[in-house]
Amino acid sequence: MTALKSMSPKSKRLLSRRALDELGTLQAFVRELAVDRNAALRNFMASRNATTLVAQREFWLEFSWADQEYRAAVRKLAQFCRHHKALALDPWKALPLP
Repeated sequence: MTALKSMSPKSKRLLSRRALDELGTLQAFVRELAVDRNAALRNFMASRNATTLVAQREFWLEFSWADQEYRAAVRKLAQFCRHHKALALDPWKALPLP
C-alpha cells in the first residue's frame, strides 16, 4: 500500500482485465515456485549433516534447479511491472513485451 502512495498520480493507472489476469498468473507462479524452492532448500540444509556427499550433491542440484526457475519467474514478473509502469508514465514510449 505504501508503494502506491509514493507513486505519482500519473503512474497510478488501472490495468486492463487482460493485464490483471496476466499479473495474477505471474504472481501465482512465483508463489508456487517459491514453495518448491523453499522445500528444496530445507531438504538440502537438512542433508548437510544427515546424508552422504553423493546425496548432498543431489539435494544441491535439486535446489539449484528450483532456484533457477524461481529467479526466472521473478525476472518475468519484474519485466511485466516495468513494462506497465512505463506504459503508465508515457504510453507512447513503452516498449512491447517480448
